[in-house]
Amino acid sequence: MEGFCQLVLVNLLIIAGVLPSCVPQTTRRFEFNVEWKNVTRLCHTKPLLTVNGEYPGPTIAVHEGDDVEIKVTNSIAQNTTLHWHGIRQLRTGWADGPAYITQCPIGGGKTYTYKFTVINQRGTLWWHSHHSWQRASVYGAFIIHPRMPYPFSVPIQDEFPIIFGEWWNGDIDSVESEMMKYGGGPDISNAYTINGLPGPFYNCSNKDTLINTVEHGKTYMLRIINAALNDELFFAVANHTLTVVEIDAAYTKPFKTKAIMIAPGQTTNVLLTATQVPDSSGMFLMAAWTYLTSVFPFNNSTTAGFLQYKNPMSTDHMSKHPKKVTIFDPVMYNFPQMDDTKYYTKFDDNLRSLSSPRYPCNVPKTIHKRIVTVISLNLQDCPANKTCKGYANKRFYASMNNQSFVRPTVSILESHYKKLKKSQYSTDFPEKPRRPFDYTGVNPIAKNMNTEFGTKIIQVPYGTNLEFVLQGTSFLNVENHPIHFHGHNFFIVGKGFGNFNVSTDPAKYNLVDPPERNTVAVPSGGWAAIRFKADNPGVWFIHCHLEEHTSWGLASGFIVQNGHGPSQSLLPPPKDLPSC
Repeated sequence: MEGFCQLVLVNLLIIAGVLPSCVPQTTRRFEFNVEWKNVTRLCHTKPLLTVNGEYPGPTIAVHEGDDVEIKVTNSIAQNTTLHWHGIRQLRTGWADGPAYITQCPIGGGKTYTYKFTVINQRGTLWWHSHHSWQRASVYGAFIIHPRMPYPFSVPIQDEFPIIFGEWWNGDIDSVESEMMKYGGGPDISNAYTINGLPGPFYNCSNKDTLINTVEHGKTYMLRIINAALNDELFFAVANHTLTVVEIDAAYTKPFKTKAIMIAPGQTTNVLLTATQVPDSSGMFLMAAWTYLTSVFPFNNSTTAGFLQYKNPMSTDHMSKHPKKVTIFDPVMYNFPQMDDTKYYTKFDDNLRSLSSPRYPCNVPKTIHKRIVTVISLNLQDCPANKTCKGYANKRFYASMNNQSFVRPTVSILESHYKKLKKSQYSTDFPEKPRRPFDYTGVNPIAKNMNTEFGTKIIQVPYGTNLEFVLQGTSFLNVENHPIHFHGHNFFIVGKGFGNFNVSTDPAKYNLVDPPERNTVAVPSGGWAAIRFKADNPGVWFIHCHLEEHTSWGLASGFIVQNGHGPSQSLLPPPKDLPSC
């Protein structure tokens, strides 16, 4: 019955003109084995958690309209889950993946098959573990090839995945547990990586450098993914212009830029035309470095690879003897410096939905509910006889409207679906701050910033037009927070610095062609307003994609109730759904 319902839905999309009539009913099957493998970077060898022994993990490539089945076998002693980041999971929330939100984890030695259909989505997304800090190494690209031609006329010679990550010489579980035990900030990573490779700016890493080969005059698509745990990044290619054509698997109005900023959780597709006359090496630097909005300790290093033009010197020779580079200075390349918020703001303002007849911008013009939530770091009083390393002998936590999220021991989706009387969550999340004040101008160190702990979420009827205003603060630090919504894309209708003004700011919203995303970078010391129609029944996680902040509780969620009839209702749970 489940397969029949998905078939009917695909056929309806064909009739509506969303998918072409030639779409074959195809099921793409993959097998993932979560396992340990010894990996060496920076002259340090350690057991690294991987999928199928690959770091990064395997690329999933499907077509729009495909059914997808991914059988995951957990071959380690710890629990795990996988999340298909940005896949809407229409009526298939059981396959979304966040631990204790939509499923109980997959136990050691157990398997679970994630099943879903890719409906009305195309472009670059990604997948990653959604349990503890496992996504430090368990991640990979999820590419959805379109059924229709690209909405730009430039012929693409080839495409390259560019996946940013972080490498710790030590054990990532120890980094997480130490942070949570003492309430301080985590140890920063030892290196950033591109496709798992640190590049030439790190000791003992000259051979671990990504090289992409291009031909003069040809155009290439770079599928860029930020899988880093805790850092937003700039990216640029020396002496080349990038044309942005897609963000978070949604087409944009193309625009040219010398560098992009990409937050953890986000994806960006750019076109690059190899127009330069190469020097004797034929190589141009591709670099990613920190976009700094925080005063906390951060990784200020640079990961890099090279764009290699074809020339008489063989690519094989160059891969063994890459161009030696010892320093990176953004000024040398006319790149933005790491604290260049002005550059990022201009870049972000250029992002617009394509908004064409084939790819309409269906932003809600009116809303049924506005939810204003303050996202902040907090200081918590240290328990008696404990040592806390956050600040002034206190612990760091984080919150939304002063609620620090606690994961239950049974998945919220299962509790909701089965209507369990002893559910470990409530639907009374505060829909506005309880005590309004100057969120971005106050010095809060002298204030009591203790947060409330619980599992409070939001519940709305099917079809509700929602607006979330995400308000940043100056608590401890102004910072850019990448907030990810599961189960829905949204439109970023407004942004600004300082405090959101409900009387004046909505009049300046862009309701014509706002960018469509699944992860929004809320401006440092500012706010972002997003809108979407809650038309996907189920339970959906909301959280900061800086892993340290999610661990500290900067998260919540929302329930979309069933609508009318089967097509607006959550499908039953699969038989192999893991149990707690």
